[in-house]
Amino acid sequence: MYTKILVALDQSEASRLVFQQALELAQGTQAELMLVHGLSSEEEGSPVPLPPPVDGSYWMPGAASAVDFDIWRESWERYESEGIDRLRQFAAMANEQNVATEFRQVVGSPGKVICNLARQWGANLIVIGNRGRSGLTELMLGSVSSYVVHRAPCSVLVLRGNRQTQVESAEQATAAV
Repeated sequence: MYTKILVALDQSEASRLVFQQALELAQGTQAELMLVHGLSSEEEGSPVPLPPPVDGSYWMPGAASAVDFDIWRESWERYESEGIDRLRQFAAMANEQNVATEFRQVVGSPGKVICNLARQWGANLIVIGNRGRSGLTELMLGSVSSYVVHRAPCSVLVLRGNRQTQVESAEQATAAV
């Protein structure tokens, strides 16, 4: 039986569906939820990363001044703030449904963040979405869900495709418990 479900979320609309399915699964098994967002330049919509400082000063391709760095910093802070606000909203919704829920937002590669937190928290299930990347796109951009499936310390439920597919996957997982 699942007692600790880690839910991997990002800024996409698909995360709402991933959260909803994880919430329903947690309600059915009386599990706790841990909502996780990995702050990373790998996520669509995140600010472009800065290269490491050289001689104590930052340089961005095309950057001409400290003003450019300030613009980047403001973008990153907005990205962080939007992520934590989204996690708070999801946690509040789960808590209203009497599902014990906590959340964490951590800077780092999303796959590594998810696997490390699952290990530290003692999760026995990770629920994650899949954007359906394959072939060259997956090779070039990577797949967080693929990374997690191959390195997770526990079972992983990958929700993919449209809403109907996600509902069927969650129902199968609940039936297996």
